Amino acid sequence: FFSCIMTYMENTHRADAPLLSILPTYYAPSMPTAHRLGQLAQWAYVVAIASLMAMCLTRLDTYVTENVDETTSLLLSSPAVQWVASSMPGLRATPMRTAGAASLPGYTPRPHTSAEARAPLRPLYTGQAGEVAVATSSAVAGAVAAPAPTAAASGGIGAVAQQVASLASGLNPVNIGAGLALVLALVAILSSKSDAVLATTTDDEQGPPKSETMKLVTAAWDFLRPHTIRGTIVGSFAVVAKSLLANPALIQLTLIPRALLGLLALLCGNGYIVGINQIYDVNIDKVNKPFLPVAAGRLSTNQAWVLVVALGALGGTIVASVFGPLIAGLYAFGLFLGTIYSVPPLRLKRFAVPAFLIIATCRGFLLNWGVFYAVRAALGLPFAWIPQIQFITIFMVVFAVVISITKDLPDTAGDKKYNIQTLSTKLGVATVSKIAVGMLLLNYAGAFAWALLLPQVFFAPVMIGGHAVLAGYLLYHFRVLSQAGYTQPALIQFYSRIWNLFYSEYLLFVAI
Repeated sequence: FFSCIMTYMENTHRADAPLLSILPTYYAPSMPTAHRLGQLAQWAYVVAIASLMAMCLTRLDTYVTENVDETTSLLLSSPAVQWVASSMPGLRATPMRTAGAASLPGYTPRPHTSAEARAPLRPLYTGQAGEVAVATSSAVAGAVAAPAPTAAASGGIGAVAQQVASLASGLNPVNIGAGLALVLALVAILSSKSDAVLATTTDDEQGPPKSETMKLVTAAWDFLRPHTIRGTIVGSFAVVAKSLLANPALIQLTLIPRALLGLLALLCGNGYIVGINQIYDVNIDKVNKPFLPVAAGRLSTNQAWVLVVALGALGGTIVASVFGPLIAGLYAFGLFLGTIYSVPPLRLKRFAVPAFLIIATCRGFLLNWGVFYAVRAALGLPFAWIPQIQFITIFMVVFAVVISITKDLPDTAGDKKYNIQTLSTKLGVATVSKIAVGMLLLNYAGAFAWALLLPQVFFAPVMIGGHAVLAGYLLYHFRVLSQAGYTQPALIQFYSRIWNLFYSEYLLFVAI
């Protein structure tokens, strides 16, 4: 669907390219069977994503309903919402039945029966024919629900319609918007070509000529390896969001500056680690990644050192001054691991096991556990594990190991030349690719187990369905890699797909 729209937009200037001419023709007799099957597979993927969207919307509605007063008190107390509610004749919001609602400005609780008190918190629709009543969550979003049917259909089409109406009655613009944003983000990530990973040309070869200042800025940005920055941002935001959703009553706008400073410190640490690696890997990168700024000569070694030292100093200063000693110690430990990974005499990246243990520790444990601990401290809460954070920490430790071994797949030639021992140089790229796929499939199977063993914690349909989609995406691109004969371009493409799965896992994590 998206490819059709983009193709149409790109060809609108052509008089001989009407919309119908660029739509897929799946059953054209002249179309090769492989091409037809490939397009059908794309449509099957779209259907799977749509199913995931429906499950995400159900989960979001369940959460909003069960935590309605905590998540909507700030919005309900705003003058704009109160003005809209008072200016719409016939609109009556059903009051909330929890303690937090009584603190809302202008809120007067009504007495309710013991049966109502025992009823689970859910959207309430009351009133006779022609009267409109709106649940609190729907009133927040400005949605007005039709009266509930008075009689239940006994079966057949009526039963299906009743189920659809029941699901639709709980949706509101907030849930729909959040669900669509999640699905669009997943589709965009999984269809992305990860240009930062796949870059093969220098800045001078792309686009119109640039000034020296812009060339330097672009080189500095590429020096930070944007695909790793994206992973840090997505991961930290996901963990922060999950931590805050567990304590919505403690959310305050004053936390935003602290959160942004924490994100800046994480990005500085990320830039320090990938930057110092490029400085000491310049000769290897001239073989494996000649497009990187230092290897390509777009950034001098001295300029690279200035950036690395500045990033390390800025990140350390932020953490030491804003966060507690434990977070500062963890941050310094992460920088230390990144240093001994690349810098002689240790240069642990030369050895396979220490190398992937360092990457797993930094990107798997320190990022997820450290961000969660910092959020709890900012909220004034003592540290306590929650199952969701346990799951994502364990999952991402394994995933970081996969990233650490797949990142070496396209670099085999340069690693052999400079005596860098990796699993790819020892076992071969085909074997390592299969190991990585097997580890990720076991990781996804573990997610299924978490959902089945803790159904009261995880929303099983999204947990299982989402990871099944990601597993299918992985198997499809591994098949593409094997059919391509494990060539270097195919290995680079496969590695970029691993990163897409990494980003997608964090987005899925927010919904489960």
